[in-house]
Amino acid sequence: MSEHAYLYDRRWRKRREQQLRDHPLCARCVEMGIVKAARIADHVTPHRGDPALFEGPLQSLCKECHDSAKQSQEKGGDGYVRGSDANGMPRDPRHPWFRGT
Repeated sequence: MSEHAYLYDRRWRKRREQQLRDHPLCARCVEMGIVKAARIADHVTPHRGDPALFEGPLQSLCKECHDSAKQSQEKGGDGYVRGSDANGMPRDPRHPWFRGT
């Protein structure tokens, strides 16, 4: 590993640890009224290798939200998470259905 890569990796680990210390609960679960510990410091805006976006804001997520909802959102490109609650209402407040209310 090059010195640059080592320093970059070290800086990321410190940033990740700080995010999870400051925001220990999963942001998506909290939006749905669920209290669950976060394990992943996720980039709010997918960086796709762009250094400027990589330094952008983070959110704390549990592994399940990161691996399912967030990945679906990024691949779908529409900015919201699919799925509904027990009453048939969209779970994500960013869903287009809420734009009319």
